[in-house]
Amino acid sequence: MESLIGLVNRIQRACTALGDYGGGDNAFSSLWDALPSVAVVGGQSSGKSSVLESIVARDFLPRGSGIVTRRPLVLQLHKTDDGQQEYAEFGHLPRRRFTDFGMVRKEIADETDRITGKTKQISPVPIHLSIYSPNVVNLTLIDLPGLTKVAVEGQSETIVEDIENMVRTYVGKPNCIILAVSPANQDIATSDAIKLAREVDPTGERTFGVLTKLDLMDKGTNALDVLEGRAYRLQHPWVGIVNRSQADINKNVDMIYARRKEREYFATSPDYGHLASKMGSEYLAKLLSKHLEQFIKARIPSITSLINKSIDELESELDHLGRPIAVDAGAQLYTILELCRAFDKIFKEHLDGGRPGGDRIYGVFDNQLPAALRKLPFDRYLSVQNVRKVVSEADGYQPHLIAPEQGYRRLIEGALNYFRGPAEASVDAVHFVLKELVRKSIGECQELKRFPSLQSTIAAASNEALEKFRDEGRKTVVRLVDMESSYLTVDFFRKLPQEMETPKGGKPEAAAAVDRYGEAHFRRIGSNVSSYVNMVSDTLRNTLPKAVVYCQVKEAKQSLLNYFYTQIGKKEGKALSELLDEDPALMERRMQCAKRLELYKKARDEIDSVAWVR
Repeated sequence: MESLIGLVNRIQRACTALGDYGGGDNAFSSLWDALPSVAVVGGQSSGKSSVLESIVARDFLPRGSGIVTRRPLVLQLHKTDDGQQEYAEFGHLPRRRFTDFGMVRKEIADETDRITGKTKQISPVPIHLSIYSPNVVNLTLIDLPGLTKVAVEGQSETIVEDIENMVRTYVGKPNCIILAVSPANQDIATSDAIKLAREVDPTGERTFGVLTKLDLMDKGTNALDVLEGRAYRLQHPWVGIVNRSQADINKNVDMIYARRKEREYFATSPDYGHLASKMGSEYLAKLLSKHLEQFIKARIPSITSLINKSIDELESELDHLGRPIAVDAGAQLYTILELCRAFDKIFKEHLDGGRPGGDRIYGVFDNQLPAALRKLPFDRYLSVQNVRKVVSEADGYQPHLIAPEQGYRRLIEGALNYFRGPAEASVDAVHFVLKELVRKSIGECQELKRFPSLQSTIAAASNEALEKFRDEGRKTVVRLVDMESSYLTVDFFRKLPQEMETPKGGKPEAAAAVDRYGEAHFRRIGSNVSSYVNMVSDTLRNTLPKAVVYCQVKEAKQSLLNYFYTQIGKKEGKALSELLDEDPALMERRMQCAKRLELYKKARDEIDSVAWVR
């Protein structure tokens, strides 16, 4: 039965293939972050790289002065059967096997430079490396850039803070085991790794201490106070490591031979002989592997819970994104009509008040139309001078005898023509609101989001229908205005008081002769016309909204897409497919979502199958 670590390694590789890796820089890294791993932390030149190479039993990491590790290296170790060839694979080169570990070192350096350039800058984007060997234990290690105290030439002024923040994104996670590497020839109180580990893991539950360079301590001194937990106690035992010397590295001393020399060092050491069975890189690897497996097992319920929650969310998102469209014309036509109905439902909700926006139409009738009617220039049009002019022109060569009827008619007709402007403006204002509601409804229709071509087609068809409704609305409101001027309300004028006024001590006939072309006479005519126009204005204020609603709003609710339905029914399969041509970004999103869903389901099944075996 596969070990839990091996299973976690495979799930992490699958996450990597989808770009779902940890480090805090990816929106979909929750599964990766939930899987336990071991982060290797230490200051520069603390021996981190040598510890990793000792665990792997291979010389494969770049070396040099300054910051050598400039990107996180996610190292997954897979134990194979004895006799099988060792090889390595990179996440960015999934089908290429490296059997020459010198080439592995070169590829790490080249891949680092690909992101950071040939500089001393760092990047949080990890490199993923898997090593298959009979000389390793199942383990996942993350090699992080070494902590530093000052920026050197060629580095950013914020490099110290940047590295610490990057390391914290890994070691701060509760599912991360911290491998804190410190050199034995320095005071443990100054250890950068221990200082950071104590901040993120104050109880020491997740921290393993590693002491390197024991063989480089001054003669007569030893590190027993640290290794035996008296100088700084951890919940887990300290492990001492003796790395290869620089001379051994220069001579390309075999790592298997170096492991044997390390065992001999502890076995024959007068200081550490009693701890020999719990010292060395081989013991460290087995200790970490055993603890990691227990760590994984303890967290399986929370991991399974996260996976189940993620599966529910992904399935919900797939439902939201929509399933793939059938290829036959009948199913495509049905889908298009269903999408049209979904849009039409939202559009009607805007008009009926279920969604905001329809109230703006009422605003046209309650605010804009009355304001426009009030602004009409009747004061100027019905001034004494203009009334005299219009009445005189209407009389022609023969002045009116008693009441200037033709003058009245011309004044009223001229005044009523002013109502055309507000009437047509109301039609245009409602048309604008309806167009805006079409746009909003298309944007709010989640089912349509995946089909930009159909969105454009529905928008064009809707706007074409609204144009026809506007034309009909204009004709109707202008007709209402024309109706008012084509037949005047006789009763209104019959109820007006007689124009003749008998002056004191005079005769009525004489009064008529004197006042017929006086200013008071024309002012009275203007006042009478104004009263009639106000009556018509009140009538139009009530009838124009009715006409606009009947011709535009009601028609939009009932038959906005009727013509489009007729046209769509005539289209062939290819034309229907073009309408259902999805946004490439959305198609990519659905594909990634489906892959991620498959990964999570597979992970859940595999965890269930091995979780409680052991």
